[in-house]
Amino acid sequence: MGKRFRTYGWLGLLASVLVTGCDEAPSANRQEDPCAEPLSLRVHVVSSDGARIQGATVTATNLESNVSITGVTDDRGLTTAINENLAPSPIRVVATAGSHVTPAERVEWTCDACHCTPVPAELTLELQD
Repeated sequence: MGKRFRTYGWLGLLASVLVTGCDEAPSANRQEDPCAEPLSLRVHVVSSDGARIQGATVTATNLESNVSITGVTDDRGLTTAINENLAPSPIRVVATAGSHVTPAERVEWTCDACHCTPVPAELTLELQD
């Protein structure tokens, strides 16, 4: 009986290891899809004296399709809501806070097989008084 238990004990252990490898748990051998998460444009909104503006609305509009994405700046005056879903056509980016508006900025995209990267990658929009 002892020999049979040792044989089946090892087989049971081996089977449990093999089955465990088939679950959806993270594994060191699994690779993340580098194309899954869209790249974002970093947009800072500041006042005419350079103060960061929280709560400013930033809107990017694709110049060909007229599709828009809107984001709101955080406590650092930053939003990353504008992303490559608007690519590959150029976009126009503008920010508003109350009655203050920034001049529009144009952003182009450089695309490869995986992502479209905004050019420039970061904007600072200054609200006009």
